[in-house]
Amino acid sequence: MKHKKSKNWKEKLHEIIYEADTFEGKLFDIILLILIAISIILVMLESVKEIDAKYHDVFYLGEWIITIFFTIEYFARIISIKKPSKYIFSFYGIIDFLSTIPLYLSLFIAGTQTLIILRSLRLLRVFKILKISSYVGESNSLMRALKNSRIKIFVFLFAVIIIAIIFGTLMYLIEGEKSGFNNIPISIYWSIVTLTTVGYGDIHPTTSFGQFIASVLMILGYGIIAVPTGIVTSEMKNSKKKKIALNSQVCENCHFSDHKDEAKYCYNCGEILD
Repeated sequence: MKHKKSKNWKEKLHEIIYEADTFEGKLFDIILLILIAISIILVMLESVKEIDAKYHDVFYLGEWIITIFFTIEYFARIISIKKPSKYIFSFYGIIDFLSTIPLYLSLFIAGTQTLIILRSLRLLRVFKILKISSYVGESNSLMRALKNSRIKIFVFLFAVIIIAIIFGTLMYLIEGEKSGFNNIPISIYWSIVTLTTVGYGDIHPTTSFGQFIASVLMILGYGIIAVPTGIVTSEMKNSKKKKIALNSQVCENCHFSDHKDEAKYCYNCGEILD
């Protein structure tokens, strides 16, 4: 009987913590999100010296109360699941752990409490609470596109690095120390800043030829910015076409392809599907 009671208790706890389709589960997740938001706000306010000077003790107490709640929640998640390692080493499990320990670490290492800001990643659970599955699906599509494009993106970034090194070295030879290009690494830094169109202005060319080279690099930068976007977009488009080709029936009459597998009639023109 004791074993049965323990099992029922764990199942109830699992239902509240992991399932958002019950009233208790939704309430728990909403409270969790509110506490995460409050925790982030407290860290932000604590970084403002004028506000922290007045309310430091209140902020510190609030952070400890929330941290203790998250500690209990973390261990409750481990206890209520059949395979604890599945949660502990999952994305959310690692984030939950990292967002719980900063305040404990601050007892030994000063300043680590600011890592509490990692709790902002826990707000991703809003997808589960609001059941925005379509957004999750779209994010998975984006991740697949990035993964499939990784070699193209790597080659592109490698080419950008080479361009930055060439232009940086060139500017070091043209401008020299009198214009702030003291060495090649600093010149490459300027090249990267200019190529990405950031333009801090802390170093700038003063000779006519140097300004011409800088102008070429700026124009080149505008073209380079669009390349990764094009690579990923193209991959997403190709993936979508493959998905439609593999999973959809195509109407012979109007060529409409977005049909379910069990569809008997075309959604667009009403023609019978083969």
